Amino acid sequence: MNYDEATNFLFDLRRFQVDPGTDAVRALLSHLGDPHEDVTFVQVAGSNGKGSVTRMAASVLRQTDRTVGACTSPHFEDLRERVRVDGRKVPESAVTEFVETVRPWLVDRAAVGEPLTFFEVVTALALWRFGEADVDVAVLEAGMGGELDATSVVEPAAAAVTNVALEHTSVLGETRTEIAETFAPVAPTDRPLVTAADGDARETLAAAAGELAAVAGPTTADEPTDPVVTAAYDGATGGQESAIRLTVDGRTLSATLPLVGAYQATNAGVAVALVRQLGVDDETAIRRGLRAATWPGRFEVVETEPAVVLDGAHNPAACRALRETVDAFDHDRLHLVFGAMTDKDHREMVRALPSAATVRTCAPDSDRAADPAALARTFESETGATVTVGDGPSDRPDDGVVAALSAARAAAEPEDLVLLTGSLYCVAAARTEWTRTVTPRRPESVADATATLRAAHVPPAETARTAAETVHRTLETTLPGDRATTVRQAAATAGVTTAESGFDDRGRHRQVLLSGSVGDFRRLIDGLRERGRAFYGVADDLAAALPDDDGTAPSTTDGTDEMGTASATDATDEMDTTGATDGTDEMDTTGATGATDEMDTTGATDATDAYPWETGTAVMGVLNVTPDSFHDGGEHYDLTDAVAGAEELVAAGVDVIDVGGESTRPGAEPVPADEEIDRIVPVIEAVTDAEPDALVSVDTRKPAVAAAALDAGADVLNDVTGLEDPEMRALAAERDVPVIVMHSIDAPVVPDKEVPYDDVVDDVIAELREKVLLAEEAGVDRERVIVDPGLGFGKTAAESFELLGRLDEFAALGCPVLVGHSHKSMFEFVDGETGDALSETVAATALAARAGADLVRVHDARENVQAVRVAAAAADPAGFAERFDPGQ
Repeated sequence: MNYDEATNFLFDLRRFQVDPGTDAVRALLSHLGDPHEDVTFVQVAGSNGKGSVTRMAASVLRQTDRTVGACTSPHFEDLRERVRVDGRKVPESAVTEFVETVRPWLVDRAAVGEPLTFFEVVTALALWRFGEADVDVAVLEAGMGGELDATSVVEPAAAAVTNVALEHTSVLGETRTEIAETFAPVAPTDRPLVTAADGDARETLAAAAGELAAVAGPTTADEPTDPVVTAAYDGATGGQESAIRLTVDGRTLSATLPLVGAYQATNAGVAVALVRQLGVDDETAIRRGLRAATWPGRFEVVETEPAVVLDGAHNPAACRALRETVDAFDHDRLHLVFGAMTDKDHREMVRALPSAATVRTCAPDSDRAADPAALARTFESETGATVTVGDGPSDRPDDGVVAALSAARAAAEPEDLVLLTGSLYCVAAARTEWTRTVTPRRPESVADATATLRAAHVPPAETARTAAETVHRTLETTLPGDRATTVRQAAATAGVTTAESGFDDRGRHRQVLLSGSVGDFRRLIDGLRERGRAFYGVADDLAAALPDDDGTAPSTTDGTDEMGTASATDATDEMDTTGATDGTDEMDTTGATGATDEMDTTGATDATDAYPWETGTAVMGVLNVTPDSFHDGGEHYDLTDAVAGAEELVAAGVDVIDVGGESTRPGAEPVPADEEIDRIVPVIEAVTDAEPDALVSVDTRKPAVAAAALDAGADVLNDVTGLEDPEMRALAAERDVPVIVMHSIDAPVVPDKEVPYDDVVDDVIAELREKVLLAEEAGVDRERVIVDPGLGFGKTAAESFELLGRLDEFAALGCPVLVGHSHKSMFEFVDGETGDALSETVAATALAARAGADLVRVHDARENVQAVRVAAAAADPAGFAERFDPGQ
């Protein structure tokens, strides 16, 4: 069974109607051997805020020594988003294994008229995965119910009912009291039920569940007596963050959330009350966990000037909370884009939303989507806004989500606010414009092409039909189903061969592979632009992955219309990263990612260039001022030795000196921030005072250390945790400096830890994509983000070589790429010696430079600078001889 077949089996279960109760899920888990029995569970029910509380509680718990699972819904792009362990999505292989195991049992149940639903089986998948991964605690977001919800198959150690509002009344009850009665049974047997519900709903919960741990927040209508947590909201602090205060046991804790809105302060109070019931009361863990608890699609500011916000408010109560947040958001006119499901109270939602100057109604690709024309009539009768269907006015407007959002954005002034809301289905469709990547593939034979297509979950018949044509310039991207269909139609006209993953998940996302010549792709790009503003972003992303006829990448569409803000960096240096042997297309192997200047092949920083990696592969020299670092520990621990080491690096021709004060080698002991600062600041000050012909980078995972280093004169942040600490993201934005975002599982490295990957390159790119987007939302320009695949950090030697061999695929992220491989244990794979692998390191440096790496991080400066020069000379010997004076 393949992953697409497994997920399609799960999606097919959506045809079965809900039969409330836990008996069916309990029977399925029994069939699996009750894999969840040793896991501690937290259950989160309620009308609104369940997902936010789940993410916050899981994030705080991760700051402890626990392995933490989280189960949320719905998903945006991929079913696997629903089930995470320590923040990582469940592997495709695990989903496939689960479905192979349970399918015969499920088919037998359906045959006798007792089928399980999609939500029930995915809940069982989550519980099975948590048991298989041996998690310590898992946080479960309930569906729409309480006692009869599939998640209630567990006996929670702690549980919450976030709030109670009128929603799903045909199933849950006609009044808040009736709905509260359905939620109350989630209460644990030996702990109070946590809740921020108010009024009669809270009274009902207390009567049904017994003792409550009540939370008072800025959105609580009437404050309970003796709340266990009181939350206050101090407003947005800029970007995507807000300030809150939590009062617990007479103590006030100030914290920052990566979410805005007073209701999120209340959600934070609920999350803190839950984790305290599991013994987590450390203020540092709470602060760090709350600040790290990102949650896409919840007042997510994805763009500025004009501000573009995506919010999944999908009932009247959520729309009222959204209105309060919008009213506090600094903007001129509001342009609203709205789509909803048919089973929602549209009129009450419209009445609850903030007043807008313009409204555009739309429909996501779903059978349940409400008619945009009917929604428009509701807005016309309830508001004074100018209302348009889709991207109209026209006789046949495009009422798709992206078309409507693109039109609203184009009509907005820089100080305006564009808000898309009404359904998480709408958010999922819109978010692709910022998360989409275009990945170059390089199949060199039919066998390669077949493997590439199957890895993208293309069905066997379509794989056989398109494999031969895929041995060409091939690009892979992800699109919602309806837009994938349009792109395929345009591709057929342009002569571009297409293949598509076989997921039967309408309204969600599909992988699309496109193969053809550069000319074919240019016709496709022109054809997409002719189809309207909704396809500008896709066209721009494809254009950025292709060389222009004059050796430069084509410019994107006019910025007032462009939607593709997640597209690759607009480069003026040609780089055919597909590796196809098309003799008419040249390949700039210097790895430049957006420079009009030629590569300075001496390795020294050219004062006329903004950053050395913009003109070719730059060399970063390692300067560890530690007693125990990998390879060079102790060599530069003394200040005099460190300064001498920096001088040697500059003399050898490095472009960046990377100063580190803490080892991240396997088994290394963490160093307190104060001690790390004492180690590195004198060195950075001494080096920068000498005004070297190189930049200075600080290698640290601690914001306090990074701030001290920048104050001392450092130019670049290098964070091996990939900005895991949100404060580091904020610091990079505030100081406006380049930041290296590395993919890592643990830092320091945990020896022999098994990390599951389906495809290590695709998985690392996907996880780095999320980190880059978080950095952008924090205010870091994508041009300042450098990505590092993290060779050796949570990867086997074979996986590290796979990353090195497919380095060109990281062009999908639109960021400069750094490779850190120096003397690593990966070279044992080729009979090298860990810590003493000079020849292997130099060989890998040459390979990385030839593949387009923008930076290489190494210990042996002279040898690796020469390797970069050899790669540049091999790529363009005439140009190298012209530019490089051997006597200098």
